[in-house]
Amino acid sequence: MYATTGGSPREKIGDVMFIDTAKIIIKAGDGGDGHVSFHREKYVAAGGPDGGDGGRGGDVIFLADDNISTLADFRYKRKYVAPKGEDGKQKRSTGKNAENLIVRVPRGTLVKDAETGRLLADVSGKDPVVVAQGGKGGWGNIHFATPTRQVPRFAKPGMPGEEFEVKLELKLLADVGLVGYPNVGKSTLVSVVSQAKPVIANYHFTTLTPVLGVVSMGEGHSFVMADIPGLIEGAGDGVGLGHEFLRHVERCRMLVHIVDVSGSEGREPKEDFRIINEELKKFDEELSKRPMIVAGNKCDLATDEQIQSFKSYVTQQGYEFYPIMAPINEGVDPLLKKILEMLSKLPPITKYEAEPAPIVEADKIDKAQVKITKQDNVYFVEAKWILKIMKSVNFDDYESLQYFQRVLINGGVIDALREAGIEEGDTVSIYDLEFDFVE
Repeated sequence: MYATTGGSPREKIGDVMFIDTAKIIIKAGDGGDGHVSFHREKYVAAGGPDGGDGGRGGDVIFLADDNISTLADFRYKRKYVAPKGEDGKQKRSTGKNAENLIVRVPRGTLVKDAETGRLLADVSGKDPVVVAQGGKGGWGNIHFATPTRQVPRFAKPGMPGEEFEVKLELKLLADVGLVGYPNVGKSTLVSVVSQAKPVIANYHFTTLTPVLGVVSMGEGHSFVMADIPGLIEGAGDGVGLGHEFLRHVERCRMLVHIVDVSGSEGREPKEDFRIINEELKKFDEELSKRPMIVAGNKCDLATDEQIQSFKSYVTQQGYEFYPIMAPINEGVDPLLKKILEMLSKLPPITKYEAEPAPIVEADKIDKAQVKITKQDNVYFVEAKWILKIMKSVNFDDYESLQYFQRVLINGGVIDALREAGIEEGDTVSIYDLEFDFVE
């Protein structure tokens, strides 16, 4: 039950597709319509209105699923629609609330409004996250009976559910991120210290997908290590798949920069170190300030002079250096102990807070199409833009009410009501808000 990509970055290993961004449309269920009916019973001449309310529409809920590691499943379906609430019934019976729609995504997925970039949810915890709320059920005609309107032959339609085009971004949840050039030994280190089994070969870009491994350091002590695919010069500017891979480093509590100190790939280790650090800084200034230690790999292929020269270079910049030979697990234990020590002093993995909907200035609202329907001196107002604004208005607060009044004026609602023939004292119904019209 998942939706789609639409130009998402993707890499393929064999028949495994890795996709870490996707765009989908989500639509919460509309509320059920209120019912129009009148009490009918033998020997009861005029039982009055008894139409029940509609049920609430289903929410669209996102849930982290650790059995899913990519957004690849979203290639096959683009739109997710929660069911509508049941319509109200006679005898004051309320329609059933609709079931919620559950969308399962990898843990660490950010859900953003595709149009504005506003963060709607960070699906990182165990609890389900409501991203689009279902509409409330419409009122049945029992709500519209008054001493002067004893036979209301109308009811309210259900409120529409929220609808968004959203962009999904997967940002892995890991304590430690391994960064460095391709083929420096990141995958080898992860395979040695955890149960993860990344594909390893002696050529560039063997690893095309981030790999997570859990490193166990005895009872009650473990951390998650992420093998981030090899970065290259220009990655911070999006060269290659730089941005797609760097995204997965953003949440890491600390970084381990792995460098081939032997220069076996024909590159200069010091220059490799400098370039990757610059790419981190280009992508995110804060990322470049993340706690980092340096692991010099392939020491068996390097001379003592090469190792000491590189060690002096990084320690002068304030970094601790650990020489290792990852394939044979040489020097790895001191590195892991230092990582565990640093993690014990660092804050937990970053979790992003959803951003509230922006409040639009009342005098900047463009007049939009407004639909007015009249029933027995009740004027029903419909406009999608009003519904969005109402979600940010506190109707118990005087200033907020004043703001909403300016919105109705600037948005052309009051003019539309006058054109429809409204008079002072008539009732205005805007979704689940009702008030008497006053000039």
